[in-house]
Amino acid sequence: MAQPKKTSGIEAGSTITSAQVLGSVLKTARDIMRKDKGLNGDLDRLPLLTWIMFLKFVDDLELQREEEARLGGPKFRPAIEAPYRWRDWASNSQGVTGEELLAFINSDATVRPDGTKGPGLFAYLRSLSSSNGDSRRDVIATVFRGVDNRMKSGYLLRDVINKVATIHFTSSEELHTLGSLYETMLRDMRDAAGDSGEFYTPRPVVRFMVEVTDPRLGETVLDPASGTGGFLVESFRYLEEQVKTVADRKTLQTGSLFGCEPKSLPYLLCQMNLLLHGLDAPQIDPDNALRAKLSEMGQRDRVDVILTNPPFGGEEERGIQGNFPDDRRTSETTLLFLQLIMRKLKRSASTAASPARAAVVVPNGTLYESGVAQKLREDLLTDFNLHTVLRLPKGVFEPYTDIATNILFFDTGRSTNEVWFYEHPLPEHRAHLKGKKYSATDGLTWEEFKPTLEWWPNRVENDAAWKLTFEEIEKQDFDLAQVHPRHKSVSFADPAGIVDEVKILMERSNSIIRTIEAELLSLSRLSAPNVPLGDIISKRRETVRIADEEYYTRPTVQMHFRGAKIRDRVQGAVIGTKNQFTIYANDLILSRIDARNGAMAIVPTALDGGIATNDFPVFEIDTSRVDPQYLRFALFQPEMLRIYENLSRGSTNRRRIAVDEFLRLQIPLPEGLDEQEAVAKLLMRSELNIENLSEHLGGTIEEIRSLISASLFHVFAAKS
Repeated sequence: MAQPKKTSGIEAGSTITSAQVLGSVLKTARDIMRKDKGLNGDLDRLPLLTWIMFLKFVDDLELQREEEARLGGPKFRPAIEAPYRWRDWASNSQGVTGEELLAFINSDATVRPDGTKGPGLFAYLRSLSSSNGDSRRDVIATVFRGVDNRMKSGYLLRDVINKVATIHFTSSEELHTLGSLYETMLRDMRDAAGDSGEFYTPRPVVRFMVEVTDPRLGETVLDPASGTGGFLVESFRYLEEQVKTVADRKTLQTGSLFGCEPKSLPYLLCQMNLLLHGLDAPQIDPDNALRAKLSEMGQRDRVDVILTNPPFGGEEERGIQGNFPDDRRTSETTLLFLQLIMRKLKRSASTAASPARAAVVVPNGTLYESGVAQKLREDLLTDFNLHTVLRLPKGVFEPYTDIATNILFFDTGRSTNEVWFYEHPLPEHRAHLKGKKYSATDGLTWEEFKPTLEWWPNRVENDAAWKLTFEEIEKQDFDLAQVHPRHKSVSFADPAGIVDEVKILMERSNSIIRTIEAELLSLSRLSAPNVPLGDIISKRRETVRIADEEYYTRPTVQMHFRGAKIRDRVQGAVIGTKNQFTIYANDLILSRIDARNGAMAIVPTALDGGIATNDFPVFEIDTSRVDPQYLRFALFQPEMLRIYENLSRGSTNRRRIAVDEFLRLQIPLPEGLDEQEAVAKLLMRSELNIENLSEHLGGTIEEIRSLISASLFHVFAAKS
């Protein structure tokens, strides 16, 4: 989809919206959506705001193209025709609203804003096709096949539309600002999603991978697991700096960046992210990148550069596994993506100086596991030049996962002679903390990559870097989980230095305690009357009749408030209970048997549309009354377990929580949503500070315990 021509300003009579005002527009739109009962948190709000912005963006483009055609430019046929264009139903602030607006958007057939009868907006958009060669229509249809309007108030929806109508997508200033604001909103959504969010690669990691891989204008760049588009956005920025001519601009816009994202929500978010950052026609494949047979991919399917963070821990079905060689079939998604990446790299470079190359984030297991993983490591070393393994500390991907990760850098220039290993060091202020890892409150920064960037072109062995030859790695069964030689001999710190470090850790701990105390004391000034849970949540009673031939997603609700996740996806024929309840993202779900053990969660997006028996009651949260994040803090606390135990009835091993009594349970509830959101954010900060405090105290204890061995070592060392 082409980008509206960027101008330094807007049409006469309009004014350029400042970054502050644009931020206010988006915040106000999100605040309006918070009042709607159909939306639960940013997981619902951001996708809805995105499809509204998407339609405004398309219409700004269409208006510009029509004007160019009127002035003698290329003949133009709109991708979206009347009366479905933004200008037909959305641009007039006094236009269709309320139930009429909801019917126009949601219904398969309706009375349209111009008074005629026909398909509703979404039904029309989903039916678009590129029979006339216009790929824009395919993109629009794909976007809206995965989108639903969850707002229940047509009046609130009209208010949101009126806010978005003030944004000018033809202004380069506004577009640049919107791109930055949108990235911030994506981070907010991922944070709200927790375990259910799309796996987020921290911006410093993305930027580093792009910098050292160094894509050049004229090369093709692919991310086969695009997510919301982080690698493609950063690559676009990097390539844009190389643009010098009109021809360069055309190359960048039409033949440089490609992605693949089969999930409907991240596909929409990726499209919008790239559009807002300046890519005219994002070329994102909406299907599974693993769907084609590896053996059938030839040179025309290959690219120059691949940058990606494939899904960790996922499992692919047998049909997908059948696309891979018999001896390299596995259900492990990461290993299938690694094979795809190796196959997709060009065997002859586009430019003589640069062979095709890849940078891929992988979990630790990929470096040492046997079976298919070992075979792929051998392939990397014999068929490619695996020149660098960057080992990242734990916690880099917090709070999304604490899995230790690595980045593999390889190219098609030759087979591997030697592999450089580089252990990214923790910053000095975290090196003595318990667990020795990054945290959600103290994450990896771009500045911490500066030593690695300086080392990259001028490699020498040092405290962070070492190398092994192909033969040395081959002797160890191609194990890449190597340890730096400096770790193989025992050394002890200076006792005086340990004492100084303990003093620093104690002072930092005291500072964190003072911060926690000040924040939590501020809660005592709030007014929060007790409200029965039944006033703000209601038990869902919508059931589905299980059909033998259909597939259904079933949940498991983990104890100790560790969330809900997919238990399995099975055919109806094997399900015994034929009438079950439908569950939706951002509902509250609990296990009647194990609620007393903390088996209670906010439903993640991965379980949206799943099913649950009566032993897993599901409750719709009234988001016009309560902020879901606040509710999480009110209900998911260890101190509540005794209350849930008291609400449970039955024999010792089969005690079940009484739902009616659960709904009568009273919780403190600040009256305003803004106040609730502020409390939730304060409690989130306190949670992270408490985690940080735990790390500091744990680190202090570890340092104190090391004093004895360090003192003995230095005594004996002095006498030897």
